[in-house]
Amino acid sequence: MQHDIPAWVYIVFTAVTAAGVAMQALVLLGMLIAVKKAMARVDEVTKQAQEHALPALATARHLLDEVSPKLKVAAQNVLEVSHTLKHESTHVSGAVDELLKKAEVQVDRVDEMVTGTLNSIAYATSTVQKAVSTPMRQVGAVLSGLRAGLDVLRSKDRNSHAGADGDHFV
Repeated sequence: MQHDIPAWVYIVFTAVTAAGVAMQALVLLGMLIAVKKAMARVDEVTKQAQEHALPALATARHLLDEVSPKLKVAAQNVLEVSHTLKHESTHVSGAVDELLKKAEVQVDRVDEMVTGTLNSIAYATSTVQKAVSTPMRQVGAVLSGLRAGLDVLRSKDRNSHAGADGDHFV
């Protein structure tokens, strides 16, 4: 079984295939040129990175190497200060508590003393008041008695009231 395909079909097929291969070659050539340009740009960026970024990275690394031990020492010092502050705050808290207890005892003691003194003053005041007022009342009573007696004596010298009252005498 043989197929009779005209020769022109083979020629057209070959021409179309050749044109497709030529187009692929042109596309690949265009890609090659674009890749070369991109590689040139990458080379520029790499050179700039080597010129600028690498020294900066080296400086940062050097700085980190220098600062790292100092940071460790500073962190250790902060830790020690923290422990010391905790200990001292506990000590100060205990001392303040003890001082407050002593102050409270002293305040109670002073309160008792003041209360005792005020009670003694109140008792002394009432005692003095009684000591002064009782004789004063007695002296007042004696004077009132003397006045009444003098009034009676004075009235005897004068006419008696009975005569002056007349019929109203009881």
